[in-house]
Amino acid sequence: MTRVLILFAHPALHRSRINAALIEAVQGMEGVTFRDLYEEYPNLNIDFETEQELLLEHDIIVWQHPFYWYSAPAILKEWLDVVLEYGFAYGEGGTRLAGKKVMSALTTGGPAEAYQRGGYNHYTLKELLAPFDQTARLCGMEYLEPFVIQNVRQLTNEEVQKWAALYRQRVLELRNL
Repeated sequence: MTRVLILFAHPALHRSRINAALIEAVQGMEGVTFRDLYEEYPNLNIDFETEQELLLEHDIIVWQHPFYWYSAPAILKEWLDVVLEYGFAYGEGGTRLAGKKVMSALTTGGPAEAYQRGGYNHYTLKELLAPFDQTARLCGMEYLEPFVIQNVRQLTNEEVQKWAALYRQRVLELRNL
């Protein structure tokens, strides 16, 4: 069985129905490790050795977060800066993550049509996610098709539950690769 590591980053989870539902959907799944980075590191003081060991123990990494300011919340950026260091994840001798897979699991407040040429945000989501794709490539990892839920503030409770079930299914698919 493939081991999946979900690295969750949301600074205000209490305000996110959708992310709470997504978390609940994957809790306790065999072969899946869930880590809330803000809970683990409230002062942003990331233990890079622990995080690197977790990366080595897992085959697929999921970066789950709201899409803030066309990127990730601060702790995930800090995690990337500290954990994916030269000589471990890239550069001379930095092949420890080669062959692993990584996927973004994102929520956006804006609708899908806002993320296109001529739309409110001018760029497609794929274009805006290029730094995550390139980070994976630099580390020798394969960047998988992102799991994206958009216009989350407008979702009904039924739609939230539907998306949570779809996320669970996607994580199961990853685990069974």
